[in-house]
Amino acid sequence: MRTTLDFSPLSRSSVGFDHVFDLLDAASRLAPTDNWPPYDILRVGDNQYRITMSVAGFAPDEITVTHEPQLLVVRGEKAGEDNAEYIYRGIAGRNFDRRFQLADYVKVTSANLANGLLAIDLVRELPEQMKPRRIEIEQAKALPPLEGREQTGGKQAA
Repeated sequence: MRTTLDFSPLSRSSVGFDHVFDLLDAASRLAPTDNWPPYDILRVGDNQYRITMSVAGFAPDEITVTHEPQLLVVRGEKAGEDNAEYIYRGIAGRNFDRRFQLADYVKVTSANLANGLLAIDLVRELPEQMKPRRIEIEQAKALPPLEGREQTGGKQAA
């Protein structure tokens, strides 16, 4: 049984989070996906993250990491056909396409492959205008008039 999430109570008291609610809604409608290759997502600092994927058997030239706006795509494609006759095959060598939705201002800083693990480092860098800043409060005798509106006799005219 599948339940539908209703985000309307949250949207009544939030401004500018429409894209977050859209992402949550889309995620709740997704069908179960393939969970290969396995991966971990780590927080390594306040604004630093690392995605570690197990990609045993893949060479660096068989893996592509693409950073698009708010999306990280990791693809693995084996170069040639493996015609070996396996008695038992426990190491999956199939192609993969793994996508990670990224938050605003998250960018990839590096990607490294060692010992069968692909490590992708990410950092969230807020632009200076997006960082919190303190607003100085000035002492005034009266409130300044609203910009763009005329005040007439205590009533505002549009």
